[in-house]
Amino acid sequence: MDDSLLPTPDRLAAWRHDFHRHPETAFEEHRTGARIAELLRQAGLEVATGLGGGTGVVAILDGRRGPGRAIGLRADIDALDVEEANDFSHASTIPGKMHACGHDGHTTMLLGAAYALAADPDFAGRVYFIFQPAEESEGGGRVMVEEGLFERFPMDAVYGLHNWPGLAVGEAAVHDGAVMAAFDVFTLKLSGRGCHAAMPHLGSDTILAACQLASQLQGLISRETPPHQSAVLSITQFHAGDAFNVIPETVELRGTLRCFDGELRAYLERRFRQAVEALAGFHDLRVELDYQSRYPATINAPEHAARCAGVLEALPGISRVHRDLPPSMASEDFAFMLEACPGAYIWLGNGVESAALHNPHYDFNDAIAPLGVAYWQALVTTLLVD
Repeated sequence: MDDSLLPTPDRLAAWRHDFHRHPETAFEEHRTGARIAELLRQAGLEVATGLGGGTGVVAILDGRRGPGRAIGLRADIDALDVEEANDFSHASTIPGKMHACGHDGHTTMLLGAAYALAADPDFAGRVYFIFQPAEESEGGGRVMVEEGLFERFPMDAVYGLHNWPGLAVGEAAVHDGAVMAAFDVFTLKLSGRGCHAAMPHLGSDTILAACQLASQLQGLISRETPPHQSAVLSITQFHAGDAFNVIPETVELRGTLRCFDGELRAYLERRFRQAVEALAGFHDLRVELDYQSRYPATINAPEHAARCAGVLEALPGISRVHRDLPPSMASEDFAFMLEACPGAYIWLGNGVESAALHNPHYDFNDAIAPLGVAYWQALVTTLLVD
């Protein structure tokens, strides 16, 4: 490969800014996937496209030291349905969509690692560079696994990372077990007899029932979840009525429930359904409940977490590796890959002043892209030895 193609900080920033200007959301990452494949081929890698529902990409690189183990490195490539509030030159050009979670940076770091390793493949075995679509709530990781990712590209371990706002540049975090929570969503519709607000006795008060339910459901967390376990239930949408003097026939609630333990997750879903049915019966309402279990908890294999931590601790530019940060109640569909193949998922500091993930003012910090490239490169050359 021409040295002029090596992943310099300026080149990484240029790639990242291009991805940021052209965000694409779940399973629509056609331009993104095509650009990733183009860059990988320029680096001389074998490239497979059309994966994960059509937009995912996997590249293959063999080390010059001969056969050996195989590992996968994964980056997510999709954006969010968020209207960007930034006005810098690389701001989104697509109304209502932006890279508000840093997947443009994750993609860039993995591309940079592919270039660096292709230029100097000083390892034994094989690396799969996995560019996964639709991480944001749509389960692209699950789709890739169900399509046979690990059968088509057999690997001994798989690794992922995420930038982390609030964690200083040069710092990282590695968890020995739980990293991110399981993720369930629900849409609940309560329906009854609408009536004039001055005559509530002639109808069924869907508003009162929905308000009571919103409060009652919190008891599942505060009174039925063991204090040593973490869980959160949030109602995030409440749709009802359009007049001052009418109690509406229908109220719709939407929200999410998250925890780490599988048995607790099943228990909370069961009790959620019971609470809804009981309250609806008391208020003489009909219920339509769509409860979906989206992502499992993201759980690191301890031995793989230790290997990642060791690589980070030896990496120039990393000043601190946190081993004791609490896991996040946010979720990540890399969990599906870790259920099918052992591995680990780490956090890389995006800066203490960084806007939060999913915030319209967020931007991936270009200063950490070379660190991410160096981490991926060191992980490969450390794990894939003769």
